[in-house]
Amino acid sequence: MTTPHLQIVVGSTRTGRTGPAVAVWVREVAERHGGFEVELVDLAEVDLPMLDEPEHPRLGRYRHESTRRWSETVARADAFVFVVPEYNHSFNAATKNALDHLSAEWAHKPVATVTYGGVSGGVRAMEALRPVLSALRMVVVNDAVHVPFVATRIADDGRFQPSEVNEQAAKAVLDELARYADAVRPLRAAS
Repeated sequence: MTTPHLQIVVGSTRTGRTGPAVAVWVREVAERHGGFEVELVDLAEVDLPMLDEPEHPRLGRYRHESTRRWSETVARADAFVFVVPEYNHSFNAATKNALDHLSAEWAHKPVATVTYGGVSGGVRAMEALRPVLSALRMVVVNDAVHVPFVATRIADDGRFQPSEVNEQAAKAVLDELARYADAVRPLRAAS
């Protein structure tokens, strides 16, 4: 059996964001885990325009090169970790836009969330994101990582400094993603 390809998606695109630091930590944990081929995908670098495809994404008839490139990126993944901030009791627009651009490319792939923010640690972002992921026929794992007061966890060198709880939660997330990636592989092959 091939090693599942895990994409860690940095959802925030704003200047001064902490998402990349958190995502680099997730990548390091995933690489130590050893159960995945790991790729970091930064939506700021993907640079998708607001969804402007004339046909519904479920048809897969993309007219724009940016959408075709995004489709190819997402299609090669077997599992995902979305690293997203909480904005106004929800998740951010760039993440929603990236999800809305595609349809079949997301289906039957496990996904977990690493959320961050203030006092809630991004829990409200996760709760808002889960129904969207489910609507795209993704398999949402129950385990998640939440980082409250994320700014206090960024060192002077810009690196994220996880707590022991963050480390334990990340391992649980990756264990679940690995189990689900193997379990749903036949579903994707059949569709």
